[in-house]
Amino acid sequence: MGEQKVSSLVTGGAASAGPPLGPALGPLGVNIMEVIKAINEKTSDFDGMKVPVTVVVDSDTKKYDIQIGIPSAAALIMKEAGIKKGSGASGTEWVGEITMDSVVKVAGSKLESSYTTSLKAASKIIIGTCLALGVKVEGMTPKEITAEINEGKWDTSFQQ
Repeated sequence: MGEQKVSSLVTGGAASAGPPLGPALGPLGVNIMEVIKAINEKTSDFDGMKVPVTVVVDSDTKKYDIQIGIPSAAALIMKEAGIKKGSGASGTEWVGEITMDSVVKVAGSKLESSYTTSLKAASKIIIGTCLALGVKVEGMTPKEITAEINEGKWDTSFQQ
């Protein structure tokens, strides 16, 4: 029969045997608690964030492989800023602040799934998300920091 996949969005470090995972894994014949424990270990860094997870089960051997996706850029930014939710009035109300290092860190983790190849371009996309969330970067508004990036003032931050 080959492989069967179960995909779900779980809360990092807090997946449970309840729906949606338990009922989906049950018919596949794997040890559900073992799989849940492995998912929680692999997602513990993303504590409290929604993380895409795919469990691939070999129907014959019952061996499984757990693939962990990367949380959304917004979730990663909120973790870096230490906030639970974004601003309700983006552009006028600021609810948090992150450093350029945090921007680069988030951009680096999203680089593979983005449509850009440069860390600088990916960082600008992340800063756009900061604007939507109401998060400042290095004490400046996303518009101000983007202007500085365009002037080349932050180029050393984007060197790998």
